[in-house]
Amino acid sequence: MIPRPGRCAVMGVLNVTPDSFSDGGRYLDLDQALDHAREMWARGADLIDVGGESTRPGASRVDADVEAARILPVIRQLASEGIALSADTTRATVAEAALAAGAKVINDVSGGLADPDMARVAAETGAPWVLMHWRGHSRDMTSLAEYTDVVAEVRDELLSRVDDAIAAGVEQSAIVLDPGLGFAKRPEHDWALLHQLDSLLSLGFPVLVGASRKRFLGRLLSGKDGHPRPPGGREVATAAVSTLAAAAGAWGVRVHEVGASLDAVAVAAAWQRGRADG
Repeated sequence: MIPRPGRCAVMGVLNVTPDSFSDGGRYLDLDQALDHAREMWARGADLIDVGGESTRPGASRVDADVEAARILPVIRQLASEGIALSADTTRATVAEAALAAGAKVINDVSGGLADPDMARVAAETGAPWVLMHWRGHSRDMTSLAEYTDVVAEVRDELLSRVDDAIAAGVEQSAIVLDPGLGFAKRPEHDWALLHQLDSLLSLGFPVLVGASRKRFLGRLLSGKDGHPRPPGGREVATAAVSTLAAAAGAWGVRVHEVGASLDAVAVAAAWQRGRADG
C-alpha cells in the first residue's frame, strides 16, 4: 500500500553509496546506515528510501550484485524493526530481492525504461511503483535535457510509462509519478515543472517531488562570486519546496533532512485547512 499519512508524505533518503552527490560515503557502514534510518523514522518519516547506486549526473553504474549487497542487509534489519522501506533501484532483480527482504515500495528513477522486467516484478508483487521521468543513465542525462515544452513532454512521457505499466498488469492504484527534477533537466526545466505541478497532478496519480539539495537550488542560491551553494546549504530551500509541493497537492516529498520537511508539510496542511488540528 502507498503510505497515506493524512498529509504530504515524507520519504527519507538513505544512500548506501560512496558517491551520491550530497551524502556519498556517509552511510556505507551498516551500523551508520541503520542508525541514520532509525533517526529519520523516529523523527516521523513515512518511508525510508534505500539506494545502493548513485544516480547523480555523470555517475558510473555499479554491478547488480554490488548494489544488492549494499542495500539488502539494511532492508532486512530495518524491516524486522517495522520500518517502512522503499528500494531505490532501476534493476528488476534488485527490486525483487529488496521486496523479499521486506521493502514495500519500488522507487525506480528510470520509470521502467532501464529494465523492462521491472513491470513484471511490480505486477506480480503488487508493490507500489514510483515511475520517475527519465531519459537515460547518469553519464548521459545532461545531453538529453532538450525540450520544446518541458511540462507537456514530461507529462506525455510519463503517461507512456503508465500505459506500459498497466499493459504489463500493474494496478493503476499502485502507480506514483515523479517528474524527475534534475534528471535530464536544466534548472529552468525544474522550475517550470514545479510551477506547473498541477499539470501532473491533474492526471489523477499520486505525485512524488524529489527536490532535496539538488543543483537547481544551489544555482538559485549562488553567492556573489557566482558559485552555487553547496548541497549542505540547501536545506531551507528544500523545505520551502516541500511546503509548496505539499500545498499544491503532492502525495510526497523525497528529502535528505526529514525534520525540516516534516515541519514544512505540517505548515502546508494547516494552511490548507485553515487551522492546526485535523
